[in-house]
Amino acid sequence: MTEPTPAETGHVELIGLEKIFPTNKSTFHALRGIDLDIAPGEFVTLLGPSGCGKTTTLRIIAGFETPSAGDVRLDGASVLQVTPDKRPMAMVFQSYALFPHMSVWENVAYGLKLKKLPSAQLKEEVEQALTSMGLTRMRDRAPSQMSGGQQQRVALARAMVMRPKVLLFDEPLSNLDAKLRVQMRSEIRRLQKRLGITGVYVTHDQDEAMSMSDRIVVMNEGQIEQAASPSEVYRHPASVFVADFIGRANFLRAASARPAGSGQAQVTVLGEEFVTAAAPGAAAAEAVLLVRPESIRLKPAEPGAESVEGRRGRVISSVFYGESVEYVVESAQGNITAAESDPDVGAIFPVGAYVEIGFERQRTWLLPADGQGAYQD
Repeated sequence: MTEPTPAETGHVELIGLEKIFPTNKSTFHALRGIDLDIAPGEFVTLLGPSGCGKTTTLRIIAGFETPSAGDVRLDGASVLQVTPDKRPMAMVFQSYALFPHMSVWENVAYGLKLKKLPSAQLKEEVEQALTSMGLTRMRDRAPSQMSGGQQQRVALARAMVMRPKVLLFDEPLSNLDAKLRVQMRSEIRRLQKRLGITGVYVTHDQDEAMSMSDRIVVMNEGQIEQAASPSEVYRHPASVFVADFIGRANFLRAASARPAGSGQAQVTVLGEEFVTAAAPGAAAAEAVLLVRPESIRLKPAEPGAESVEGRRGRVISSVFYGESVEYVVESAQGNITAAESDPDVGAIFPVGAYVEIGFERQRTWLLPADGQGAYQD
């Protein structure tokens, strides 16, 4: 199977997408002005809670839904008037959507038969697709004779063999067990990068988004909260919502905050005054400091000892995982989650222990407390 050149891959543009669904009493605004530019060969994940609009966005790209306003462009041309079967795209579904009465070989060949490819070319391309997905020995099996992971590989082979400009994924791994999900997401990413196909992936699983994506698009209530690389979304979230949705987060109230140069703020948190990186506008409003659990540092404290304001706490949960230990500490700032990797077993704090709470200043991020963030594509 000839691998596509960069010129054959798809440049997807979403321009002002709106989608309004009628309800019994009024209407539901599923999308509120979605603007997104997806580069050729880029793997973008739409991530967010149920009802945020990610699946609606994917279905509009595929042509299964029509937007109430806005446009979808592929390589500069609108595809709104192009039916799903005529768009150079392929979809991998959560339910696999295999034909139960067909063999693996017949399932993979189905789309090529509709294109009326010459018999010799069809056979060659199906065989190469089966080989690339490790399905050669299963060619004659029915879907009912295969595991969930094997069926998902058939669905991938069927999509890939069509040589789409854009490959769409609708939560394709949600029916698999945890170990198989890890294997399959690596396989999907490897294949997508090798072929250079533009990928748009929908999931609510943060681990999938973080491990597979060139860029994560975090959605909430029909809008984009942030679109950035996995590391940027995790380290520098655009809003409290994004910070809380991606990974685990501690939000420490800033007693004071003021601008301290480009992208920085002078803050006082837990009695410490220091300079931290800050989101736009964070220092001009009530602010909170984002500290991830792995950046929290705990040390022993005596129950009656004097402590800097808000720093002392009591361990209310201590869970040892082997490679790490995780704590929940009750404090004046609320419950704080801390994670320590490769702990010395003898030094693990038990439940009830009093601790002094600190953190790595260089790994903190100041956010507006109201959760508002500015998204710019």
